[in-house]
Amino acid sequence: METVDRLRELLLTPEAAAELDAHGQTDAAVLVPLYLDRGSLHAVFTKRREDLRRHAGEISFPGGRQEFPDEDLRTTALREANEEIGLPPDAVELVGALPPTGTFVTSYKIHPFVGVIEPGHAWTPQPTEVEQVLELSLPDLVSGFEMKRLIRRGVPIRTPAYTVDGNFIWGATARIVQNLLERLDSLVTP
Repeated sequence: METVDRLRELLLTPEAAAELDAHGQTDAAVLVPLYLDRGSLHAVFTKRREDLRRHAGEISFPGGRQEFPDEDLRTTALREANEEIGLPPDAVELVGALPPTGTFVTSYKIHPFVGVIEPGHAWTPQPTEVEQVLELSLPDLVSGFEMKRLIRRGVPIRTPAYTVDGNFIWGATARIVQNLLERLDSLVTP
């Protein structure tokens, strides 16, 4: 599949991404699942439940913290995607990585890994954490971009933001999306 080869060319290798630094004390990993449908790349996100203690109601990629200190972060991302949305690790072809992204309030250093999946997956959201699985096209994300000034916990922050069909993506996830769209610019035409 030529899209997979092109993605490998445009993304960082996991090794190159691991050499980059970002703000954050605790390593975490996310999977950025992509699939091609009707000529457009789509990304899979989770909308977190509103009653969660951390990041309630936010849209993110499936992911989480390492289970143990030496766990390969790619394994972390694949395990978490399986737990959160029912995406089996063997249904994902890892094609690259993005630079790590820090969270300011929770102090996570998030390592994003990009994987290609087949379209039409039947999702199984983890009921205590995930309210909904979202599939958003990259051209729609490009069209929904704006820089926003938000107030969070009384502190003004300036963040890239993406709004698609009423779904608002901001913060660390939006910075990951921004990195993804910048790298895949030649593949994404709104």
